[in-house]
Amino acid sequence: MKMRAEALLFDNDGTLVSSMASVYRCWTRWAVEYGITAEEFARVELHGRPAAEIIADLLPAARVLEALARIEELEVEDVPGGVELLPGTKELLSSLPAGRWAVVTSATRPLGEARLREAGIDFPVMVAADDITRGKPDPEPFLLAAARLGVDPAACVVFEDAPAGLAAGRAAGMRTVALATTHARSELLADVVVTDLSEVSAQVIDGGVEITCGL
Repeated sequence: MKMRAEALLFDNDGTLVSSMASVYRCWTRWAVEYGITAEEFARVELHGRPAAEIIADLLPAARVLEALARIEELEVEDVPGGVELLPGTKELLSSLPAGRWAVVTSATRPLGEARLREAGIDFPVMVAADDITRGKPDPEPFLLAAARLGVDPAACVVFEDAPAGLAAGRAAGMRTVALATTHARSELLADVVVTDLSEVSAQVIDGGVEITCGL
């Protein structure tokens, strides 16, 4: 399948890199520190959501800021050795000019930047949890990324591995490519579903980007 776009917007964890082992290691430690039971913790979806929203589901509002600072501290400390570059990421990003792509992550900026640097990714534009008031599945993160790149949302393609992120992309009026890296294909509603970015190639044409998805 081929698509034309003016900009490509990438989720980070589960799309460009994998830090899932680190995420669960840090959040499990955090839950113990804050007295969250295993049953309470199991009911909360961690992947693809801002940490502040996760914490708000588990703790009183008065404790959210303190708890947010603690999980960020734990996760940043765990970055060395805890981030893996996913297949196809380096090849695809190296084919794109700086003004044609952005990273849109539910992580805070310090954590998102630390993970990308650990994976050796030099990112031109990032929208992080610090930049928004409503996280995925709200379209705000992707709309902000399009605005920062100076591109019409309808001319953007979103790459996501999580249902919440794909919903955010659709709500922003963007086309979506789902990666089956963390969820079953049956859970992923998108214009096209691929295994990972090794099945995606891009070519810059007439100021835009032509994307080919699929082997």
